[in-house]
Amino acid sequence: MSSGSLSQEEINALLASDSSGSDDTKDPQGSAAGSGKDREKPSKKGSQKAQGQGEAAKGGGGSEEPSPSEQTGESKGGRELTDVEKDALGEIANISMGTAATTLSQLLGKKVEITTPKVDLATIKEIVESYPVPHVLIDVEYKRELGGSNMLILSRTDGSIIVDLMMGGTGMNPTDQLNDIQISGISEAMNQMMGSAATSMSTVFDSVVDISTPVVHVGDSIESDIEFINTHLNYGETVIRVSFRMVVEGIIDSVLLQLIPFDNADKMMEKLFEKKGEPQALSSAQGSGQTPAPGPSQLPPQASPQVSPQAVSQPAAYGSPPPQTQPSSPAAAMPTMVQSAEFAQLTPGTMPIIPNNLDLIYDVPLQVSVELGRTRKTIREILDLGSGSVVELDRLAGESVDMAVNGKLIAKCEVVVVNEMFGIKITEIVTPNERFQAFS
Repeated sequence: MSSGSLSQEEINALLASDSSGSDDTKDPQGSAAGSGKDREKPSKKGSQKAQGQGEAAKGGGGSEEPSPSEQTGESKGGRELTDVEKDALGEIANISMGTAATTLSQLLGKKVEITTPKVDLATIKEIVESYPVPHVLIDVEYKRELGGSNMLILSRTDGSIIVDLMMGGTGMNPTDQLNDIQISGISEAMNQMMGSAATSMSTVFDSVVDISTPVVHVGDSIESDIEFINTHLNYGETVIRVSFRMVVEGIIDSVLLQLIPFDNADKMMEKLFEKKGEPQALSSAQGSGQTPAPGPSQLPPQASPQVSPQAVSQPAAYGSPPPQTQPSSPAAAMPTMVQSAEFAQLTPGTMPIIPNNLDLIYDVPLQVSVELGRTRKTIREILDLGSGSVVELDRLAGESVDMAVNGKLIAKCEVVVVNEMFGIKITEIVTPNERFQAFS
C-alpha cells in the first residue's frame, strides 16, 4: 500500500458485477469478531425489508413468471433491477461523478479520472466484508425531493493521499492511520465533490438537489462499522452498488464505491424519466387502463377550414346568403409569387477624412509598472513565510525587467539608480508579435 495503488487483482475483485458473498440470512460466522446476536439482528431486519419491498414491486398475485425486462436484469434479495434501470442509474452516476472528478482535480492540482461506473446489486454486509483494504465510510444525506442517504466507501490510503495533496504535499507517503485533521480533510473533499455532483444532478433532473455535510467514519472494528451503517441505512439491506475506478495522475489507482438504497434510486429514476417524458407517460397510461392520447406530433395532418375575418367579426344580414369559407387545400390556394431580388447600383464614394485629434487624449493618465520577477508558492510555503524570509524569483541577476503600461508589456529595461532613487533604462521596445506571445 506504500504506492497508494491497489493491485490489479483487488481492483478486478471490486469491479466484478456478480457478488460471491453469502446470502442475507446466513449466519455470518468467521467474518469478523462479535456476538452472534448482534450480527444476526441486522441481517434479519434487512432480509425482512428486502422481502417487503419485493412483494410491493410484484403488486400482489399474478403469474410468477418474470417479464422479459426482468429476465435480462438482475435480482437479489427479492428486489429486481432491469437493464433499463441499470442504464438510467449508470447515466446519472456517470454525469455526477464526472463533475466530481473535475472538482477533485482542481482541489489536488492533478489530473483525476473516474471511469464509467458498473452497477449491480449486493447487500451492505457483503460489500463491507469483501472490500479488501482498510476503508473509510462516508454518509451523504440528500435533502429536498431526493431525501435519503447514500454511502461512499473509500480506501484509507487514498484518503490520506488526497488530504496530503490538498495541503501541498506530494502524496508519496500514504498511511491507513488517519488523524483528526486528515478525517476533516476527507470530509471537505467529499463535500466539494458531492456538492458539484448535486449541482449536475439538478441540471439533469431540472429540480433542486441539495446535500448535507458528509459524515466520515473511520472504524477500528467491524462492529463499529455496523453501528455506523445502521444509523443511516441497514447492514443487511440489499442496495445498488455503483463501482468507479478512480485514477489520480500516477499516484492513485483504486476503486470508489457508492451505495444507493432502492428508495433513493427510485426517486432518481423517476426524476430522470419525468425529464425524458416517454417512460413516465407510458407507465401512467398503462396503470389507468387507458390508451394514451397522441401528442401534437402524433396527430394526423388534417385540413381545417379557415374562416374569413369578415365572417367572424360581422353577423350576416337578414335575407343575405351565408358567408362563404375559404378552403385551405393546396389546390384552391393562390399561387405564391417568386421574384428575383433587385439591388441598386453602388456608386464609388469618397473616403472620409479622419481628423488628427490625438491631442484630445494626451492628458489621460496611464499606470506604468515594472515587474522584477515572479514565482509560484503553495499555501504551505506562503504560511511559512515570515520576517527575514527570502523568496527566489524566476529572473537572473542583471537580467532585463519588464515595463508594462496599464498591464500591457511595452518594453524591456534595466534597473538603475538616479539620485538615490530606483529608476529604469529602456533597452528594447517590445514588438507587437512579442507582446502577443507574452499574453498568449
